[in-house]
Amino acid sequence: MHLTIDEVRHVAELAKLRLSEAELALYAEQLSAILDYAESLQQVDTSHVAPTPYVLPLYNVMAVDASAPSLDNAVALANAPDKADGFFRVRAVFEE
Repeated sequence: MHLTIDEVRHVAELAKLRLSEAELALYAEQLSAILDYAESLQQVDTSHVAPTPYVLPLYNVMAVDASAPSLDNAVALANAPDKADGFFRVRAVFEE
């Protein structure tokens, strides 16, 4: 499939690219070669190949969801710069 300079210019406009005339000619040639290659791949008979949604085997990489003892409240608040009634105290961040 051969792309014209005008088609490449149109695609460049859609991508908001400013290309010189030399670049338009170069990209027309390169994009045409890519499209020709993709067209040749369409000719390959893949009817005997099973669909493969993933190339690599999938496995669950999540950690086991198991309960564990949490920090004691006093330990959690030990290094807090400001605390009150067993809670962290922070500055209000609401805008009015």
